[in-house]
Amino acid sequence: MGRLWTTTITATGFAAAALITSTPALAYGQGDFFTRIGVAKVAPKSDNGTLDTALGDLGVDVEDKSGFAFTLGYRFHDKLGVELLAALPFEHDVRLNGDNIASTKHLPPTLTLQYYPLGGTQSRVQPYVGAGVNYTRFSSEEVDIDGVGLALDDSWGAAGQLGLDLIIDEHWSLNAAAWYLDIESDATVAGSAAGSIDIDPVVVMAGIGYRF
Repeated sequence: MGRLWTTTITATGFAAAALITSTPALAYGQGDFFTRIGVAKVAPKSDNGTLDTALGDLGVDVEDKSGFAFTLGYRFHDKLGVELLAALPFEHDVRLNGDNIASTKHLPPTLTLQYYPLGGTQSRVQPYVGAGVNYTRFSSEEVDIDGVGLALDDSWGAAGQLGLDLIIDEHWSLNAAAWYLDIESDATVAGSAAGSIDIDPVVVMAGIGYRF
């Protein structure tokens, strides 16, 4: 009986060791490069300011827009990393005094320092938070009024981030993330300074992740 018990324990130990060595490592952490790809919705806050122009005061409302976005990141510590948010240009309709008569495109690259509380563990649920800086470049501003031009200055501002990875295997994951971006742009209308536009959007992205 003693020999049988010893043999059983030994066999069980070998089986467990084989299972452990054959299971892919799920823990991600220091040294990992990764990308996340998905669809993002940029939702500016309501009431984006008032422009003082020769046409009178113009209330500004920047409309929501969805599009393709991706990130690139690196983990320099099990619990710390950096990530850059990038995208194709987002084109937003802009309402002036309630009329949809303007538009602009923008690119919002955003760099964040991230903290992963469960980094370096085998957990398949990996939340993270981040804080950093956003740079927004505006282009292709248009107004559907003859002789009236609109120009928006580029913007620098703070950024905050929340995210979650659901690990599928050692490379793939499902991802959901949200950013708050502080975007304020000085506006020029018909060649004259007209005040500023506060966009301050929440960006929500859902997609997949891949780590190298």
